[in-house]
This record gives sequence, C-alpha cells and structure tokens, in this order.
Amino acid sequence: MADLSTAYTLCLVAAACYIKACSSSSCAVLECWFVREQTGRGGLSATSSHETSLLHIRTDRHAAESRPAPPDSPPDRVYFITDPSATLCHRSLTPPSGSVEKPRCEIIPFLPHLSALKWVAPLTDSASSPIYLQADWFSTSLQGLDGQLAVSTITRAATATTEHDAVLSVTSTTVSVRSRLGEPVLLDCGFWVDPSSPLSGSGFAVEWRYQFRGDGRLVLAYDGKADRVTEARGEEGATLDFEALHRRGNASLMLPKAELRHSGLYICTVYLPYLVAQVTVELEVVEPPSLSIHPSPLPLAVAGQTLAVQCDASGFAPLSLELSWEFKGSDGEARPLGPGSVTGHRQAWDGTYSQSSRLELDPAALGPGGEVTCVAGHLGGPRRASVTLNVVGVSSPSIEDSMAMVGVALALYGLIQLVSWSFSSSGEAVPQGKKDE
Repeated sequence: MADLSTAYTLCLVAAACYIKACSSSSCAVLECWFVREQTGRGGLSATSSHETSLLHIRTDRHAAESRPAPPDSPPDRVYFITDPSATLCHRSLTPPSGSVEKPRCEIIPFLPHLSALKWVAPLTDSASSPIYLQADWFSTSLQGLDGQLAVSTITRAATATTEHDAVLSVTSTTVSVRSRLGEPVLLDCGFWVDPSSPLSGSGFAVEWRYQFRGDGRLVLAYDGKADRVTEARGEEGATLDFEALHRRGNASLMLPKAELRHSGLYICTVYLPYLVAQVTVELEVVEPPSLSIHPSPLPLAVAGQTLAVQCDASGFAPLSLELSWEFKGSDGEARPLGPGSVTGHRQAWDGTYSQSSRLELDPAALGPGGEVTCVAGHLGGPRRASVTLNVVGVSSPSIEDSMAMVGVALALYGLIQLVSWSFSSSGEAVPQGKKDE
C-alpha cells in the first residue's frame, strides 16, 4: 500500500509540473485587428483596411503549439509571438470562457526610424543602421478587460515569416486614475527590453507628455544613456524613480500634488535605438463639494408663513453637480422636495466651482417639523447637510386626535357631575338630622 501511495503522489507531482510547464510556455490566443494604411494619390494615406488576425502567445519559442489556427483564419494573418517577459500573458488579456467582451487589440506594420528629439538622438549616434533592423517589424497595442492593463509591444520577425519575437514592451496598470485635489499622484508605466536583442545595451529614453482638448505639453523627458533630465516649465516636482527605472524599467511618473490643470491624458513613451512604444494614462482630479445651509439654525417657523432656505455647494470639480432637497418628518419617513431654484456655476481662483439652491418651505404642509436636508450628487461622491425645522401653529388636529379629545372631555364631564352629586347628597343629609332634634 505504501508503494501505491508513493506512486500516486509521484503521478500527481508529475502532472502538476507538466501543467505548469505548459501554462508557462503557452498563453492565450488573442483576436486582433491587422491594420494596414492604404496610400492614396500623392503618396498620402487615404484609408486603412482592417483584417482579422490571431496572435498565438508563448513565452518559449521551442514550445509545441497548443492549438491550430481556425480554418477560416487567413494563413498570413496568424502570428506566433514569443514573449519571454509574459507581458502578453496577463490575465486581463484572457477573457472568461463564453464571454462576449474581449480585449482590444490592434497590430500594424512598424518602420524603425531615427528620432530628432534631443533626449533620443544620442541613442543613434552611429551613421549606419544595424543589420538587425533588416526584418519585418510590427507594433501591437492592447487594452485588457475592464481597463486593467494597457500594452504596446514592438515585435520583430524574419522577413516574410509569422514567427515574431517581442523586443520592447511598454505597459501601464493604471489606465484610468482618479485623485483628490492636493493628493500625490502616481501614473504607472513600465517597460521591458529583450536582453538578447542587440538594441538592449544601447541605452533608452523616457518621455512623459500631457494632452487635453488639443493642448499638449512636455511634462518630463529623460535620456537614460547620458543620465540627463529635461523638465518642462510649469511642471515643478514631477519626477521619476531613477533607481527603479534603471533596475526594473519602472518609468512611473510622480506628481507631488494633484491640481485641476493636471486632469487629462498622459502619454508614456519609451525609446530604444530606432524603436518607440507608448501607452496612455488618463488622470481625473475630482473634488466633492462642501455643503452649508443658511440660515442655520432655522428660525421657529409659523404655519401660514413661508420660510426660505439656501444650500451653498462650494469647492467642487469637475463641473457636473446635482442639488436636491428632502424632508424627514417625525414619523421617520423621508420625502423629496425637489431641486429648488438652482443658480448658475461660479468658478473660484483655484479652478473649483460653486453653486447654490434656494428652497421656499410651507411649514403648514410639513406638520410639527422635522429635518430638512440638502443633497448633492457628484462624481466625487454624494454629500448631505441637514438642519432642524420646528413649526408652531400647525393645522387642526386629525380625526383621531379629535375623537380622543372628545373622549377626554366626556370623561372629565362625568367626573365633575359625580363630584357635584356627592356634595349635593351630603348637604341635604345634615339639615334632616337637625330637624329630628
């Protein structure tokens, strides 16, 4: 029995090792659009064509293919990509079985080229291009499910073959970032270079740019070969972790304090000699409103008179805000009172906004009083402010109250009659006794 148990255990271990080896060498098959620019008249790009393609991802070139290409796939649009970094094996690029939602993927031909940027030009000081560049090059852009990952990968393939090798990958796990006003911000960006590539030892450069509604500016650029930083004016404090950058390829941008002007799209670009890849990160600076109600506390309300209250929302961003009112009576149930009369937006010196709502209350319709609440709906989260309302001289009592009052009155009347009868009886008894004497 011991021998059987040992053999069984060894089989389980072997099976586990086999599964692990298979899973580590072969990853998902990605459906991707192959985009080819079609040249129009005059050599200008007129349109682009989109063809379905498949990317078989593996971490080991010598691994056996896990599955054949579907019969309806064009044979020249099925690619086998070797990615030792396993960047393209991320879980967000593998949809659950039967899922309709799939990662976004696009692959286009790429032409290695020189760059005139002063922080990139030193990477290509040599006047001659290496023979290594004489191949087919492609750029693949992917976005994982639920915006978990953005990837841009440059691959190389021997001319007219479908066997690709990943040479440069740039990734971000913070595709969309939301920050409160004044808080430090970290925009994730990392890159990997194939150590077996002749380009890996020739240096690199990193560039961060900001873009919003057509307005673009340089945030920071770094020449990794010369160890030189170029900072843009107006972006003081923006920095990189240079030790992590050289050691692990961590090119994340750090902003010391989020300001409203920082909201927008950030582009992280990594350069190798003749190669470039980039990912985008969206930053949204959000600040919820501060609420105050005037007057506070509310004066004693009198039935038959109108009481005006105002709710001021200040210091919020972005602009979208919804103000409303609600009332909670003594019975504990809340009911809406509507938005009131809402003013236009006002912008403060720091770029935040303010807005007010005015509401006229009819105390007679609110019973003896309760709690009046101003409610603000905003991207930064809901906010509430409340004041207590006390009403005197409310309308006539209800039928139940009237019946109770009648009952009490009858009881009092009966008690008075009883006391009166008792005194009358005792008063008559005394004269009768004196008459007998």
